[in-house]
Amino acid sequence: MKHTEKELLALKEEVSQMWKLVLSQLEKAKDAFLTNDVELAREVISREKRVNSYELKIDSDCENYIALYNPVAIDLRLVLSLFKICNTLERIADFAEGIARHVIEEDSCNPVPVEVKTELQLETMFNTVIEMLTDSYMALDSESTKLAGKILSKDEIVDDIYFRSVEILATAINNQTISARCGLKTMLLIRKAERIGDRCSNIVEEIVFYIDAKVLKHNKNKVNI
Repeated sequence: MKHTEKELLALKEEVSQMWKLVLSQLEKAKDAFLTNDVELAREVISREKRVNSYELKIDSDCENYIALYNPVAIDLRLVLSLFKICNTLERIADFAEGIARHVIEEDSCNPVPVEVKTELQLETMFNTVIEMLTDSYMALDSESTKLAGKILSKDEIVDDIYFRSVEILATAINNQTISARCGLKTMLLIRKAERIGDRCSNIVEEIVFYIDAKVLKHNKNKVNI
């Protein structure tokens, strides 16, 4: 095996480790919110620094690889994709931390009434973005884009829940099931989950760029690839 190939494998492994950490962060943030587990939320917040360290290390390694080896074609696409995926994973971790902070804030409206959580389909929303992130990892690991369309279509489920949440929360506030402040804070949390779905879609776009050399950004028919 060439030295450059070993460097690429090491780079992919670093991204893989970061990915697993971010996925764990997201799963714990979901559990912390749904069960109002303050200690679990604190754990998510405390591990955020590890995610940031991964990002800085991978950014530096990608830059060094390009500077030292001047890659072309698929190798260059891989390094560029890993660089962007790393940055996207860090943003997903930021959203997970924000969800965790929602749980522990003293002025938070937690716990949100169970019936409101159920009507908002928050567990379904969280599970969907976790599935998107998990399937994206499998796509990169197997270097296959077969799952791409399936993953991108799940973002539509997340968007649908997000758009319906406005009316549901407005009704809950009018009926005094929750306070206006609680409704607004919950809307911000749902927005974070929706943005995670968007970021997962961005990751899929990078995987398709690396493997198939196709640019899906701004492509309205990308779900049907």
